[in-house]
Amino acid sequence: MKVSARNAIKGTVKTVVPGAVNTEITLEIAPGIEMTAIITKISAEELKISEGKMAYAVIKSSDVLLAVD
Repeated sequence: MKVSARNAIKGTVKTVVPGAVNTEITLEIAPGIEMTAIITKISAEELKISEGKMAYAVIKSSDVLLAVD
């Protein structure tokens, strides 16, 4: 796999929560450390995402936002 994004983190799919349009996927990237992504339901089906499968969280820095009060 080659992508232009510089941040690709490998993990194990811990949970898959399908919805009507989107699917919420949680990856365990280290013991006790998780990342959650929401992708389209069709994308999850095409990627054959399932619990226990290995996957990558690919992060493009221009799309990561954080805020606090």
